[in-house]
Amino acid sequence: MTDGGTRRVRAGRRTVEVKRVDKVLFPGSGDAKEYTKGDLVDYHRSVARFMLPHLRGRPLMLERHPDGLDGPEFMQKNTPEHYPDWITRVEVSKEDGTVRHTVCDDTASLLYLTDQACLTLHRWLSRTSSIDCPDRLVFDLDPADDDFGQVREAAGFLGELLHELELPSAPMTTGSRGLHIVVPLTARQDCDEVREFARDVADTLAAAHPDRLTTAARKKDRGDRLYLDVQRNAYAQTVVAPYTVRARPKAPVATPIGWADLDDPDLHARRWTIADAVEKARSDPWAGLMRRARALGPARRRLDSLKG
Repeated sequence: MTDGGTRRVRAGRRTVEVKRVDKVLFPGSGDAKEYTKGDLVDYHRSVARFMLPHLRGRPLMLERHPDGLDGPEFMQKNTPEHYPDWITRVEVSKEDGTVRHTVCDDTASLLYLTDQACLTLHRWLSRTSSIDCPDRLVFDLDPADDDFGQVREAAGFLGELLHELELPSAPMTTGSRGLHIVVPLTARQDCDEVREFARDVADTLAAAHPDRLTTAARKKDRGDRLYLDVQRNAYAQTVVAPYTVRARPKAPVATPIGWADLDDPDLHARRWTIADAVEKARSDPWAGLMRRARALGPARRRLDSLKG
């Protein structure tokens, strides 16, 4: 129901009020379609059953754009006092105290965050039940320029190495420029161990392809090589959540894909938007992946043997 610019949306046992539904969040220009807050509500209602399994129980950092792409943005970690009591919070340690993060456990919470103009949800790689031990490992393939051919090649190299290490993995378009390669874990190793393993994998790959890949953190040291970024595996770091919308023209979506999708010549990092990402989600591109989670011990021994 819509009344005076406010829309009341039923989500499970709750009704969420979304204000200013006609507010333009993604302005249209050229071939870019205009999208309003109401359009984002419709997208999140449709994608929720695919998106929520990747959000539940995880602290979030929220990228908010109250006036849309043309206005200021800010990153929100602490949950404001005015958020409803039914929104889950979790207090986690940081260097000089604690942060009270928002957790999105259900569709009503997702719609409330939409009302707050949270365009992009950045999630932790660990859950609140085991905050120091990630159950995901992520390699961020960051090209020197907006060159998806470079990303596609690097993903192939990395996928082959992970297969050799007997680690299940799958790609995700970021909705920006690159790909994330995601490895499900059993949450037995802490953040430092996971990041160290990811760094050693990246270093091994960069050593095998020194003219194409780099692990240099400083841009000036990378040249035109693709950056294998593993820093997001550190404690309290975040990655964009699967099926979240990116704050870019045309409202692109970070979209899980299968390895076979890399053979599609039309694939690029912004291939799916809020107009068609739900259709891709229905194909279940990561089917069974999370049930194949691994501990890193055996993979570490295989990697050490390869480095020999």
